[in-house]
Amino acid sequence: MTTLMMILGIVVFAVGLLISIAWHELGHLSTAKLFGIRVPQYMVGFGPTLFSRTKGETEYGIKAIPLGGYIRMIGMFPPGPDGRVEARSTSPWRGMIEDARSAAFEELRPGDETRMFYTRKPWKRVIVMFAGPFMNLILAAVLFLTVLMGFGISQQTTTVSSVSQCVIAQSENRDKCTSADQPSPAAAAGLKAGDKIVSFNGVRTDEWNELSDLIRANPGKEVPIVVDRKGEDVTLHAKIATNQVAKKDSSGQIVQGEYVNAGFLGFSAATGVVRQDFDESLVWMGDRVGEAVDSLAALPGKIPALWNAAFDGAEREPDSPMGVVGAARVGGEIFTLDIPPTQQLAMALMLVAGFNLSLFLFNMLPLLPLDGGHIAGALWESLRRNVAKVLRRPDPGPFDVAKLMPVAYVVAGIFICFTVLVLIADVVNPVRIS
Repeated sequence: MTTLMMILGIVVFAVGLLISIAWHELGHLSTAKLFGIRVPQYMVGFGPTLFSRTKGETEYGIKAIPLGGYIRMIGMFPPGPDGRVEARSTSPWRGMIEDARSAAFEELRPGDETRMFYTRKPWKRVIVMFAGPFMNLILAAVLFLTVLMGFGISQQTTTVSSVSQCVIAQSENRDKCTSADQPSPAAAAGLKAGDKIVSFNGVRTDEWNELSDLIRANPGKEVPIVVDRKGEDVTLHAKIATNQVAKKDSSGQIVQGEYVNAGFLGFSAATGVVRQDFDESLVWMGDRVGEAVDSLAALPGKIPALWNAAFDGAEREPDSPMGVVGAARVGGEIFTLDIPPTQQLAMALMLVAGFNLSLFLFNMLPLLPLDGGHIAGALWESLRRNVAKVLRRPDPGPFDVAKLMPVAYVVAGIFICFTVLVLIADVVNPVRIS
């Protein structure tokens, strides 16, 4: 049964991956057709074609390797200085440029001279290239909102799970009391497991983070605490102790390994699945976007640890970069967890949503061959044309993005090497959630 559920989770992620890729390319396709650019091909996947059908002037198909997709637009790069596709040169760098330019004119037909990508105004090209990543952002937002507002997420609540019997500094990393430890305020006040804290010092508390902040902000004070105990409101009085507790960042998350002196009551909060309202969901998503941007910026620094995990048997870090194989494995593990099926589905949707958010951010990097590289080229062309117009100089014409192809090949080579490293780590030393 466990193996069957693992396979089911992998299949669910694979389907989500294919939909995400197809959705991304649909953004490029729809906007390209909107602006009259001819698109000979729309493909999901790479490698040999498994299925295709031509409708109108575009061939739609699915390829064997579901690791990406593409649309092919005619005239992605402008012609050479003489107005023609130049002959192949002996220079390897010049050859890359000319090969890219030649590929841009593949399948050029009579009448296509005004339907090429490079002939469109820069703002239209920006829209075409931005539309793909933007579709991933939309899908991520929809999936996040579906889970947050429909299923709910697991988080700490104001219900008491257990009561500490004494005050222990969290940095000591122990849970057994000694004779030297003072009794905890929660135990002294008579707080019990199962109590739901309704208000603290006269302030109504519905969320754990709010309650936690109130406790931390009142060291040394004696405060009334109203709890819901089996349907009845009971008022307790506790003198909040001062203790060394884990530091929290601006978003309310615990900072590992850092501590501060603050108010301490002495209980563990129960965890429950809580639905979020729209405003809470927006704040949650904003935090995730910030974390994703930080993770992307920190990616180069994680390569040594990834290498050690892949080849030296080092422990794989929980926040280690994962590829499609690793994410599919996590998707399979989700369906083997001993949690309700609704939460399994919610976690799977979160995984696909996170994948789409990563796709958006990654593709927005201003590097060829990524979408962000083409956007940067179009913006640069718009800038220099407008500057020339203001200075009353001749129009410099289209910016030849093909000249950046040597850089694009270097970037692509780095991406391929990184992808192979992640793949090896995902196979030999995968990230596990259970």
